[in-house]
Amino acid sequence: MGGRFLSIGECMVELSQAGDGLLRKGFAGDTLNTAWYARACLPAEWSVDYFTALGDDPLSAEMLAFIGESGIETANVARIKGGTPGLYLINLKDGERTFSYWRSTSAARQLATDADHLRGTIEAADLIYFSGITLAILATPHAVDTFLSELRRAKASGKQVVFDPNIRPRLWADKQTMLNTISDGARAATLVMPSFDDEAGNFGDADVEATIARYRGLGVANVVVKDGAKGATLDFEGQRSHAPAVQAVSVVDTTSAGDSFNGAFLSRLVTGSTPQDAAIFAAKAAATVIGHHGALIKPELLPKS
Repeated sequence: MGGRFLSIGECMVELSQAGDGLLRKGFAGDTLNTAWYARACLPAEWSVDYFTALGDDPLSAEMLAFIGESGIETANVARIKGGTPGLYLINLKDGERTFSYWRSTSAARQLATDADHLRGTIEAADLIYFSGITLAILATPHAVDTFLSELRRAKASGKQVVFDPNIRPRLWADKQTMLNTISDGARAATLVMPSFDDEAGNFGDADVEATIARYRGLGVANVVVKDGAKGATLDFEGQRSHAPAVQAVSVVDTTSAGDSFNGAFLSRLVTGSTPQDAAIFAAKAAATVIGHHGALIKPELLPKS
């Protein structure tokens, strides 16, 4: 039995070093990356949709074509007259990336402007995925309220709402707004998938147990805490399990490690795997992804089981 997987956020134009002073153009973003890996791992009877706002410029059209060619639906993407996508430049050293961003005028900041369109898109989905970056880039506090209101409505109607806090302090005006909004995002979710380093560094969690307890205290039924080489700890309705990390043969590029884990995990969870088995598969997928350059690797490179 199939369903509809919806990922909401910002896809950006990616510029990476190509040698001899040249740059290579691509498209990526945390929520698109997760949709990409969900599409690669889900059976054909599941559709994967991406929702964002883009402009009416050639780069927006090229981005839409790229997403569509990967098998991800874009029919509901909002188009903003005169808008353009955000852009970032990658610097890579020893497998770790640093980024420079140009996103203050990104059309994606207006993805919650048309509340009716947003509601209709969410209502058509079975699982809705979003991230802390989705919340951080929204143009106004009113847009955040509109967006979270629709997610709370979806949660109340019985839909699966999945949130990766993906905390990026540089995107927020101040720390308290960031922490409050991340917490509000969690309250709207049925499953939260944080990275422990982010939670410890920003919320001050002493250990994974503290992270799980804090999110459970916000009314989140299920939590998956990703903890790098220590693996993932899962709490589903109070039932604990653990999935060990899988060591990559060689770490080439850590970009999209968490995003690929999320997409692979959710693909298995919604098709009947236990949370632990889904996490074991996701760890294999993430280890494969960081052994290759780029956020998005060819689907045929991913593990099958």
